Amino acid sequence: MKQLVQTMKTGELRLEEAPVPVPEERFALVRTRASVVSAGTERMLVEMGEKSLLGKAMARPDLVRKVIDKACKEGIRKTLQTVEARLSGPSPLGYSAAGVVVEAGALVPGLRPGDRVACAGAGFANHAEFNSVPGNLLARIPDGVTDEEAAFATLGSIALQGQRLADPKLGEVFLVIGLGLLGQLAAQLLQANGCRVIGFDPSPVMVDRAREIGVTADTDAAAIESLCLAETGGHGVDGVLICAATASNDPVTLAGAVTRENGRVVAVGGTQLPRDPYFRKEIAFHISRSYGPGRYDAEYEIGGVDYPYGYVRFTEQRNMAAFLDLIAAGRIDVKRLITHRFGFDDALDAYSLIKGERKEPYLGIVLTYGEDAGSAQTPSVALKPAPVAAGRIGLSVIGAGAYATGVLLPAFQKQGAFDFRAVATGAGRAAPTVAQKYGFAAGAVDADAAIAGDADVIAVLTRHDSHADLVSRVLAAQKHVYVEKPLALDEGGLAQIMAAHAKASDRQVMVGFNRRFAPLTAEVVGFLKPVAGPRSILMRINAGAIPRDHWTQDAERGGGRIIGEACHFVDLAQALAASEVQSVSATAHGGTDVPAMLADDVSITLTMRNGSVATILYTASGPNAVEKEHVEVFAGGRAAIIRDFREGALYGATGRAKKIGGGAQDKGQAAMVAAFAEGLRSGAPALGLDSAALTTLATFRAIAAIGAGRSLPVTLADIGRGV
Repeated sequence: MKQLVQTMKTGELRLEEAPVPVPEERFALVRTRASVVSAGTERMLVEMGEKSLLGKAMARPDLVRKVIDKACKEGIRKTLQTVEARLSGPSPLGYSAAGVVVEAGALVPGLRPGDRVACAGAGFANHAEFNSVPGNLLARIPDGVTDEEAAFATLGSIALQGQRLADPKLGEVFLVIGLGLLGQLAAQLLQANGCRVIGFDPSPVMVDRAREIGVTADTDAAAIESLCLAETGGHGVDGVLICAATASNDPVTLAGAVTRENGRVVAVGGTQLPRDPYFRKEIAFHISRSYGPGRYDAEYEIGGVDYPYGYVRFTEQRNMAAFLDLIAAGRIDVKRLITHRFGFDDALDAYSLIKGERKEPYLGIVLTYGEDAGSAQTPSVALKPAPVAAGRIGLSVIGAGAYATGVLLPAFQKQGAFDFRAVATGAGRAAPTVAQKYGFAAGAVDADAAIAGDADVIAVLTRHDSHADLVSRVLAAQKHVYVEKPLALDEGGLAQIMAAHAKASDRQVMVGFNRRFAPLTAEVVGFLKPVAGPRSILMRINAGAIPRDHWTQDAERGGGRIIGEACHFVDLAQALAASEVQSVSATAHGGTDVPAMLADDVSITLTMRNGSVATILYTASGPNAVEKEHVEVFAGGRAAIIRDFREGALYGATGRAKKIGGGAQDKGQAAMVAAFAEGLRSGAPALGLDSAALTTLATFRAIAAIGAGRSLPVTLADIGRGV
């Protein structure tokens, strides 16, 4: 299929071939028939991409602060790799489209192949021939509404949500500031609600278009102020919808001047608020949150959890449906707003309009897709038959997110032992760019094709909930597998992997527990090697808070931070103890408002088979100023300290400290990849599956121990049996 993407680093826009996305069980695969170019949002993204690196930094100081914090913690080199990967990766454009359902996931209610739907959401309703869209961001198109009209549903729901916050009453007078696409839609919605509408925009073209539907409009702010007072007997308008996206506070100043006492102002576009007129007249000011309730709630948008109809009458999906019903009833006319149509193959011409390269007025820009555009089947791509140098290992990759492209793939590339064969991504849009950047032979394959191809090793770099299934499928294909942590999200998935490996026991499973391979870890392990007795290990992980709606905090998709992140330190504890974990106890000390699986303030104590004890304090409550990972080991009169994998110290019997490290942070990714390659060549795994399985099982048992209030055993024989 074809898709439209932008490279944020250079601002380049391009149409490129990509695999058809694979819908998950709460998503539907939609063949796009029409999509709308948002002149405001997309122009802003295009202009941002075309700025220099300094210009980007000046435009987004919030992101600069995050980069600086990351550099202070993890080092400049790693931070630059991450930034480079994010800027170089393809970013999809578009968020308002319509099409036909090709395939509906098992948990998408009420939709079947052939149903026409409006699609919403940045990253979902892209300018692409096919899109995989969550069920709650789809609305069925009523009969009599064309695909072009339905493609405006997302933009219409944004305007509709702003009106709902303004709560217009029959006979009231409203001012709409900004008569672009959103403003024109907002004016029509207010009229449909029985309001008199005044409009302001500095563009004569937009003003004339608003006057065509009976809006009293002007290009002069002073004239508008006089008009608002004259139309309301000097009281001021009942409400204002600000649909102008500008850094200036002029729209809000104008709104404050013309709004009556106890009136309402709703910002649908970005704006800044002057305090005085709003304070003096006690004007209610609202900022509209895009499409409506559910926006930015991952449980709703991606997890498919709907809000009760009786309590949340209009969610973002119901706003879309309501807007489509208004079109069907003839109350809203979006056809009159369409000024340009482009076939999808000519999509770049549409952006020459919004970038100002074509000097002509525009409003609604629609991209159209032919009935036979693309195939719903992922293309069968033959891998290039290239000779492989002796000793090189064929590698195909499934998944190409920020960590994969910013850290792991550079490590595989730099190691020099791997021959890159194919890359597959669920969404599809990143694969061609990643293939080109890293020299993969193919970048338009799905996971099945990657597994069935001629690679020796498959790297599974996808989201956590897919790991167990993909690893099992790779082993069934008699391939070696590298998988990012965690190995699985539950004991069922872990048992599935162990069963698959039993049938392919000569295939290696490497889990991305990189910290055991870090140079500082290696120095500590070597320093403690002469000590025969048990070791006492303390780890303090200042992990930092992440939003509760982040996917890693979702029990089904991410598994929480104990399974998804603390696993690193369970594995590290086994390496430092030179022994396997035998039992685990745990306490959550962040309150009881979240289930044990999603706790991120916990103490975990591991007892090892050789008598060693490791205590892991994992907390999300600390400040960024404190180092993230601090490790101490005590044994036989010796001690060792690792500080954030940057530096450390070794203490012998004399008590004198020998400093180690001191350079850039190194968490062991490069050494891990090198060890994996060596293990593949020699047949001796750098990290055995049994050890990785024990680490994974220990995280499951730690969660169970929080609720049980006692220590629980960790043995491979118990996998799949529960506690």
